[in-house]
Amino acid sequence: MLLHGWGAGAGAWNDVARQLAPKFRVHNVNLPGYGTSTACAPYTLSNIASVLAAALPARLAVCGWSLGGHLAMEWALDAPAQVERLVLVASTPRFCRAHDWTCAMEASVIDSFGEHVVKDSHNALRRFVLLETRGDTESRTIARRLRALTDEPHLPSAETLNAGLEILRKTDLRAHLPHITQPVLLLHGEKDGIVPLIAARYLEDALPQARLDVFVGTAHAPLIAQPLRTAACIMDFCHGT
Repeated sequence: MLLHGWGAGAGAWNDVARQLAPKFRVHNVNLPGYGTSTACAPYTLSNIASVLAAALPARLAVCGWSLGGHLAMEWALDAPAQVERLVLVASTPRFCRAHDWTCAMEASVIDSFGEHVVKDSHNALRRFVLLETRGDTESRTIARRLRALTDEPHLPSAETLNAGLEILRKTDLRAHLPHITQPVLLLHGEKDGIVPLIAARYLEDALPQARLDVFVGTAHAPLIAQPLRTAACIMDFCHGT
């Protein structure tokens, strides 16, 4: 199961999904409110996980990017018998900065995106692409590919986007990490400016069965910047190597 991040849609995983398809049964779907997928209420991690869990096989590996990583961890907590293992790409237990958590975004940045979403969702998403790619050695190419996702039809509504931002603003999974006992693979960009690498190192230490693979020179979108390597890491991990 491939879970995309905020604003991107399932297309973000397409290159990786093509590599995985010969070896796995791949589920690459839009989250509620994205593409032609119906939004759900309440728009919370637990409810979204419940909606997805009911529609998918009894056992599966879940791969989540960014916001999708939040969802993957929640799903693993809520349905440990269903989720066999996790791959967390550019993920963190907490996106929003706090007095005891400095490796994160300032709340004011998240709030600013919320305001821009209301005024012009398409432009807000394109501005977010600049943050996702900043510092990447292939930033122009990756930005072009991510911007193409914001030009697709059926963009999420402002309500869906702001509900996602609310999840990013409020979720704090740090206390729950010891209860995620599944094997976890962490894939993280060395140059990630949205979720600093130190957050991934925190996850590696706090999760009972986790290992970290760092993508040198890559920012917040390893699955876009290095899809072949991302897919190879996932295949090796899911085959138990």
